[in-house]
Amino acid sequence: MKQRIGLSLIVALAGLVLIGAMALFVLNPERSSTDAIGGAFTLTDQRGARVTEAALKGQPSLVFFGFTHCPDVCPTALFEISEVYKALGPKGDGLKTFFITVDPERDRPETLKAYLESFDPRIIGLTGSREEVDIATRAYRAFARKVPLDGGGYVMDHTALVYLMDKKGRFVSSMNFERPPEENAKRIADLF
Repeated sequence: MKQRIGLSLIVALAGLVLIGAMALFVLNPERSSTDAIGGAFTLTDQRGARVTEAALKGQPSLVFFGFTHCPDVCPTALFEISEVYKALGPKGDGLKTFFITVDPERDRPETLKAYLESFDPRIIGLTGSREEVDIATRAYRAFARKVPLDGGGYVMDHTALVYLMDKKGRFVSSMNFERPPEENAKRIADLF
């Protein structure tokens, strides 16, 4: 009788361990958060061409959500990305960067084109209808909202991450611009 109770306890304990392990695998926040970043979108670049998520395939990519009227975060991030391109040297041609506006009402293709002239010419600006931009924003689990200013006008509160995507268009991690551009360039070069 004691043997059956002991065996039953061992089986029950093993079952609990198995259920716990399965729960950790299924509910693992790192696994779900990285696997769920990225997805289908259709937007328009600064030259008027339509761009889909297929453009992220074949080489590593950086994806950044921002807007042209941004006072500090966006120009700083785009400057840092431009510095990474310099550090990559000729390998920089193997990296795609997409600056997706969260303010399509003001950021039309021609606006993006003029704004991006201050940064590396390989950075591609993307815009679209509000619905198209919202689809892309949700696909990347990004955040954006209008913040009214005194006296009219507005700014956009938005996710300030630069997403690093691999050659298959899958999320790898966010970029850390506290690191020197050479370190970030090496990290990206490892994905070629």
